[in-house]
Amino acid sequence: MLVRVRLFAQLRERAGRREIELDLPDDARVADALDAVGDLAAGLPLVMAVNREYVRADHPLSASDELALVPPVSGGAAPQAAGGTWARVTEEPLSVDALLERVRDPRAGAVVTFSGTTRDVAHLDYEAYAEMALPELERIVEAAVAEHGLCAGAAEHRIGRVPLAEASVIVAASAPHRAEAFAGARAMIDTIKAQLPIWKREEGEWVEGSTPSPG
Repeated sequence: MLVRVRLFAQLRERAGRREIELDLPDDARVADALDAVGDLAAGLPLVMAVNREYVRADHPLSASDELALVPPVSGGAAPQAAGGTWARVTEEPLSVDALLERVRDPRAGAVVTFSGTTRDVAHLDYEAYAEMALPELERIVEAAVAEHGLCAGAAEHRIGRVPLAEASVIVAASAPHRAEAFAGARAMIDTIKAQLPIWKREEGEWVEGSTPSPG
């Protein structure tokens, strides 16, 4: 079967295009697709996203699937809010004050925020697998709220060019007590950096990151 695979960041530049086509057996699995990309993936630990979810090597493939090769991420297109959570991926500047309003709650005795900003260079450039990044960001926020008993959680990530001293990612967590608020905020930013399909380019080079883990 012929399947199209979407490419991002280093892979897109190596291939010189945003998609490639693979000729795979009808019973192919993710491992077969990874093997088929050959030298294109040399030196990069990759995972496959199938229909916008990370999957393991034995996941079966079909020609109707949306496939994406995900290089290490360096950490999503409209905002969504529901049940004490907020997630957004945007090209607009981020505001900690605006995010604080998203997590204010009369039950909360503690509110913690984190802002990751551009430093040392004139700007950073961010690229995202946009259709997957926002649902993944929503999942990360929802998981932190549930695991740490937060009143509310929120996260936003900027894409495109982010100038010096401006924020590329911000998170906020509110909880009855400070321990839960700190833990929830830490969980969100750590998981965003490890899992969100967003890539960072600094002074013309893609920044080495982490390989996402399939669920």
